[in-house]
Order: sequence, then C-alpha cells, then structure tokens
Amino acid sequence: MHKLLHILGFSGVCLLANACLAQVAPSPAQIAQYQGLHAAAQRGDLAKAEKLIAQKVDLNARDAQGRTPLQVATFARHGELVRALAQAGADLSLLENDRYDAVTIAAVADDEATLATLLSLGASAKLTTSRYDGTALIAAAHLGHDGVVRQLIAAGAPLDHVNNLHWTAVIESIVLGDGGPRHQRTLRALVDAGANLQLADRQGNTPLQLARTRGFAEMVAMLEKAGARP
Repeated sequence: MHKLLHILGFSGVCLLANACLAQVAPSPAQIAQYQGLHAAAQRGDLAKAEKLIAQKVDLNARDAQGRTPLQVATFARHGELVRALAQAGADLSLLENDRYDAVTIAAVADDEATLATLLSLGASAKLTTSRYDGTALIAAAHLGHDGVVRQLIAAGAPLDHVNNLHWTAVIESIVLGDGGPRHQRTLRALVDAGANLQLADRQGNTPLQLARTRGFAEMVAMLEKAGARP
C-alpha cells in the first residue's frame, strides 16, 4: 500500500486516499431495514427515540456496518438525537467497522454543528480512528475543513499524531490538499496551535519541502515565516 502510494505520486495519492477516506453512510437498503432506535436515529424522530430510551433498549446496538444509533444520527446530522442518546448514556467513543467514531464522522462530513454538540457532551477528539490509524484532526486537515480543525484543536486533539502512512495533520493538509484557501486556513490553524513543522514523511520530506514540491507558494511562505526548515 505505502509503495503504491509512493509510485502514484501526489495526484494519485489524493485519488486513492480520498476514495479510502470516504465514510460509508447507511445505504437506502440498510435504512429501509432499520427498526427501533436505529430507525428513529436515522429519521431524527426524537419522540420515538425518547420512548425507546425509556424502555431501556440497547443504546449501543450495532447495524450490519457496526454503526450505533448515535453514529447513525451523526451521519444524518440530527444533533438533538445525538444529544438525547448521549445524555441517556450512549457510548460516544465506539468505532464502527471502518473504525470511525462519531467525532470523526462529523469531522469528515464538515458538520461543525453536530461536532460541537458531540464535543460539548464529552466526546473525545483524541481517539485513534480509521484504517490509517489516524485521528479526526488528520482527516479534517486532509479535507481542508478549517472550521472543524479549529474545533478539534480547541478540544485538545493531538497536533502531531503520525498515522500509518507516516503523515501528520500538517503533512496531510499539504500533500492531500489543493493549496487553496481552506487548506491554507487549515495549515494556519495548525501552525498557530504549535504543531511540529519538522516532522517528516516516510521519505524524509518535511512539510516545507512538500509544500515547495506541490508549488503551494502561500503555504511555503506561511511555513517559512513560522520557522519551518527544509
């Protein structure tokens, strides 16, 4: 896998990694089969969910993809359902089959409102998630979700976590980004938060070298001003 990524080059990495990052939301066929709390979570039916909660149903039941009702509600952007489930005792830290927790689901979806709800309820921004052994912060940096990145930083997300591709959030904001305004703001948030700008990729390339290779002049200037070295 890593060799393949290296052979493909940056553009190929973007295509491959984006395909792998895409989360699996409930399909129409799965939704049609949902019953009980999963069905209420998908529909955003708060009254039905509260009735089921009062009946002491399993708050952490899993569907075929390992998703809990809270994760289904997160995919569906039903923040009040997420709140009700969490306050009833649903586990905020569980991972579904692709190893995403609710925080990472909201982060990848660029859903700042649901993310804020989850974090206010005590969900952690520090979990290791996804098949890449990454974090919600790395996933959000990859996608240039700058508002999400700022929320996660404020919630104590590990700035310098290295995933199994040997990339940090800083590196992903460069090598998997488009160099545009949102990825620039993402990198700025990481720089301002004190992220390590010298952690290199598996080939020894620093963020500054990677930004130069991509031709991202604004990022190069930002990194140089922050004291990053080749």
